[in-house]
Amino acid sequence: MSLCPITIDVLYRVSEVLSRSLDYRQTLRDVLDALAAAGFVRGLICVVEPDQGDLAITAVHGFDDAAFASVRYQAGEGVLGVAFEAGETIVVERLGNDPRFLNRLGIYDPALPFIAAPISAANRRVGVLAVQPEGSEKGSLAEIARFVTMVANLIGQSVRLALEVEEEKRSLTDERDSLRRTIRGRYGFDNIVGRSARMRRVFDQIRMVAKWNTTVLIRGETGTGKELVANAIHYNSPRARGPYVRLNCATLPENLLESELFGHEKGAFTGAIATRKGRFEAADGGTLFLDEIGEISAAFQAKLLRVLQEGEFERVGGMRTLKVDVRLIAATHRDLETAVAEGRFREDLYYRLNVMTIELPPLRERMEDVPDLARHLLTRIAAQQGRTLTLEDAAMRRLMHYHWPGNVRELENCLERAAVLSENGVIGADLIEIGRPRWEAASTKIAERSVRMATQVPTGEGSERERIIAALEKAGWVQAKAARLLGMTPRQIAYRIQILGIEVKQF
Repeated sequence: MSLCPITIDVLYRVSEVLSRSLDYRQTLRDVLDALAAAGFVRGLICVVEPDQGDLAITAVHGFDDAAFASVRYQAGEGVLGVAFEAGETIVVERLGNDPRFLNRLGIYDPALPFIAAPISAANRRVGVLAVQPEGSEKGSLAEIARFVTMVANLIGQSVRLALEVEEEKRSLTDERDSLRRTIRGRYGFDNIVGRSARMRRVFDQIRMVAKWNTTVLIRGETGTGKELVANAIHYNSPRARGPYVRLNCATLPENLLESELFGHEKGAFTGAIATRKGRFEAADGGTLFLDEIGEISAAFQAKLLRVLQEGEFERVGGMRTLKVDVRLIAATHRDLETAVAEGRFREDLYYRLNVMTIELPPLRERMEDVPDLARHLLTRIAAQQGRTLTLEDAAMRRLMHYHWPGNVRELENCLERAAVLSENGVIGADLIEIGRPRWEAASTKIAERSVRMATQVPTGEGSERERIIAALEKAGWVQAKAARLLGMTPRQIAYRIQILGIEVKQF
């Protein structure tokens, strides 16, 4: 074999192959094709597995690699394993005469020579290149072996980089999956606490709606956990692998809200020094959560309606129409029906949003959930403070006898304040600082005075029934509102309504 011209030609082709593809398995198959064209038949490349350290068949000329996927060689096993373990090129004049030949693959010609060269890079052996020259009459086997070693050295750097990339991808994939599990645990159902009948209904609604792309409107008072429900819907939906983008509509003026949601082109307004994607583009393929949707202006409502109907929009200052695939979850504490009746909220947008409604009950209407909520929140606060916190029974009773106008958020703030004040981690009733806020106490006094003046009802003990009826009428027969007017808790007014035989009007 005349090595000089073939060496230059084949090395050029091999180097060209190694530089043109990022798929290293396909690259190795192309290298074997180039060698086969030069008379090196039955080529094979094994690459070491990072985990087990065994040699795995990666590319075989003229055969489907998948057919040999289960074949492994340990270091020192067979001619391939010996070449890998020794780190030296093995030359066999007639393969069938070598006792190390295992013939596991059944592809080699026992009558032909065999050359196995270790593939190394940066003093690290990463595989073996094995070929059979068609004959040695054209040149000595020693010269051919030297050439095969040169090719193996060329392959080495490419294989090493490919293995490092695969290892990095595997590491990133493991980290991504771990983060996804953590996020699902943090934002899943376990983070929403409640065993009351109304909360069980909320859980059922979340499970049912999560698997579809239906628009969801979450309603409830401030502090009831609307964002937690939105999180649970996204992370338990088929879009959980997609982006999850959140925006509080009440925090931005209309001109900034449009740019924030739809993005803007460079030069669209003063300060727009570069093109910027909006939240809708960022959420493409995932979920967009718009909190406080009831706060947006009538002018902006029309722009939002178009996106919800058509799935398309233009950036601020742009002419190109963009299409997105976004699932929308909206939340509000406003009475949208009243806003629609008063002309402050578009009726067509209301119906577009109000496809699937999840109503979150205020904490005062699910007082049986307070113990579980308190323990859950206290566990989270304890983790933040790095110590153990316990709640005494007297403190729990105090929590149970409060009407929680600020809902779960107020409960969390109350427990965190008590934890800060507790030196030994034990929270007693004396550390539970709850009561009506000053503005609520003031408004209650004003309301009580208005009720007395409007109804001319005396405030003596004997007129308690009349006072309660007057407060109920003033509050539209909503017991919770009437209780606040009278400075009572909802449970107290409900008890008095029962024992005084007051017939509650239904509207």
